[in-house]
Amino acid sequence: MSYLNMNDEELIPVVVELNVLLADYHVYYQKLRSKHWNIIGKNFFDLHEQFEDMYNDAKVKIDEIAERVLTLRYHPMSKLEDYLKTSSILEDAPMKTDEDMVIETLKDHKLLLVQMGKVIEKAEAISDEGTIDLMGAYIRELEKTSWMLNAWTKKTSGSLKETVVEA
Repeated sequence: MSYLNMNDEELIPVVVELNVLLADYHVYYQKLRSKHWNIIGKNFFDLHEQFEDMYNDAKVKIDEIAERVLTLRYHPMSKLEDYLKTSSILEDAPMKTDEDMVIETLKDHKLLLVQMGKVIEKAEAISDEGTIDLMGAYIRELEKTSWMLNAWTKKTSGSLKETVVEA
C-alpha cells in the first residue's frame, strides 16, 4: 500500500540523511547524559537540570526521527555500532569543566544543525513536506537552546548587536 505520493527510490537520499541525523542524536543524547551525571561545581544545580531537559528532548527526537523513517517505509538504523560509525558527533571525555561542557554541547548543536540542513535539502528535492516541517521545528528549537547556552557562557558586561533602524 502506498499512502505517500512519493516514489520509494526518490526517498532513499532523505532516509539516508535521516539515519545520519538519528545516529547524531544518539551520540548527542549519550553525551548529554554523561554531562548530567558528571557535572560538578558552582553551576551544578542549573546545568544538571539543563542537561536533563536536553537529553529528554533528544530522546523524543530520536523516536520521532526513527518514526519518520518508518513513515517513509524504510527501517531506521538501530545498532549502537552503526551510530558511532555514522555520526559526525564524536564521543568525548566525561570529566570536563562546566564551561567546557557547554562549549562542547554548542559544537554538537552546530553539527546537528548542519545535518538537519542536509535532510531538508534532500527532502526539498522531492517535496517531502512532512520531513521538511519536522526539521524546521527541530532547527527552531535547537537554535533557541543554543542561544541560551551561548548566553550562559558570556560575561554579564557583554551585549548583543544593536538593531539598525533606517528612516
